[in-house]
Amino acid sequence: MRKLQTLLAASAVSEWHGPRDLQIAQLTYDSRSVEPGSCFFAVEGTQVDGHRFITSAIEHGAVAVVCRRLPTECPEGVCFVVVEDVQRVMAEMAAAFYGYPSRELKLVGITGTNGKTTTVTLLYNLVRALGYKAGLISTVVYKVDNRTIESTHTTPDSIRLNAMMREMVEAGCDYCFMECSSHAIVQHRTHALDFAGCLFSNLTHDHLDYHGTFAEYIRAKKGLFDALPKGRFALINLDDRNGQVMVQNTAARVVGYSLRAMADYRCKIQEMHLDGMLLYLDGRELWTHLTGRFNASNLVAVYATALELGFDREEVLAALSALHPVSGRFECIRAENGTMAVVDYAHTPDALENVLQTIEEIRREGQQLIVVCGCGGDRDRTKRPEMARIAVAHATTAVFTSDNPRHEEPEAILDEMVAGLDVGARYLRLADRAAAIRTAVMLCRAGDILLLAGKGHETYQVIGDEKLHFDDREEVRKCFEELCK
Repeated sequence: MRKLQTLLAASAVSEWHGPRDLQIAQLTYDSRSVEPGSCFFAVEGTQVDGHRFITSAIEHGAVAVVCRRLPTECPEGVCFVVVEDVQRVMAEMAAAFYGYPSRELKLVGITGTNGKTTTVTLLYNLVRALGYKAGLISTVVYKVDNRTIESTHTTPDSIRLNAMMREMVEAGCDYCFMECSSHAIVQHRTHALDFAGCLFSNLTHDHLDYHGTFAEYIRAKKGLFDALPKGRFALINLDDRNGQVMVQNTAARVVGYSLRAMADYRCKIQEMHLDGMLLYLDGRELWTHLTGRFNASNLVAVYATALELGFDREEVLAALSALHPVSGRFECIRAENGTMAVVDYAHTPDALENVLQTIEEIRREGQQLIVVCGCGGDRDRTKRPEMARIAVAHATTAVFTSDNPRHEEPEAILDEMVAGLDVGARYLRLADRAAAIRTAVMLCRAGDILLLAGKGHETYQVIGDEKLHFDDREEVRKCFEELCK
């Protein structure tokens, strides 16, 4: 239980209506989860306005309501707190309610279009390999030390974030590594968290369905660094032209990493193979089980973050060499006849280009490259033709299929993908993803390379309102066993 006035001590309140001296037992923005003694936040979402559910929340026991505008009727005994930004205040109250747990952790946030999941997961695994307990908040999974929690969002809401971080503290965690999506930053989910430092990976075409313009997308990401205070570190990828933009207004100490330019932390690829790379990292040779330029960039970011957190250089290098690829990120599956499938989450033009360029660097003369990819429904439509052009430019044959069609017709998505392709481009289109993977395997000769892009770690496919089981890795293994003896 926490006093309402105490929870709001750091927040800007426009108006108070009703009793202020209340004890709050729970925070929630979902009227269905309200319990007696709750404070309900009337969040104005992209689909639903929480103000519509104030009456329901009160009927279920809410004693306080944080809202942007007062309802027509304000029942006695309930405190209505009018604020300019409900989500911002929710984050401030959530941090206070759970006793500011981020202050008891060394919290590192990473933002960028690509590489977030790999980087935070590698950091989590690295720190644990060095003997420390840590938490992880990623697209794939949430972890409290070694306890796994199903991931629902790349960055969960501020109430759940602070609740999980309190669990991390109580479990003895010293560190927490979290992905910070552009949506989360704009919606203040990361507000009121105390970051030890933040990391910028890269910025490419994505989420314009939400942000509207690339400039707004940049502004969203930049917000994470704008909020960093003095005494923290802001680590940026100097190989991305937006790196310097991110830190234009930060008070934090800026450090950079690069594969190409002068930087505080530098890395060079010496050799690259499908099963790993030899790197020259900060003056030392390092063999890693990861491969690809994008992974070299991720690894130097992990190395730099570890050193900024105060870890010993030699211990970090030794631990890095033992790390393995993240599930669904350039994950290799080999058939009995030598055909190799690469399963990767690449679902943006830049990510797809990076994966394909990596394969091109490793690919031997005479090896076919078959690419299976699609585009998600109810998401940024402008990237669809670009994804198709990139796939066709690199592939011997591209097979376009469904990703997560959601509420769109799969064939309509495919129409938009192939609309700008040149006559004679080598591609097939099969809306059924299982059939597309099977067809792609049938196109492979012994020793060829097959890229399954877009879904990576996901074990489901969203069709309409249904979330059906589907795993690219399961499908390709099944096809390999049957067709690639």
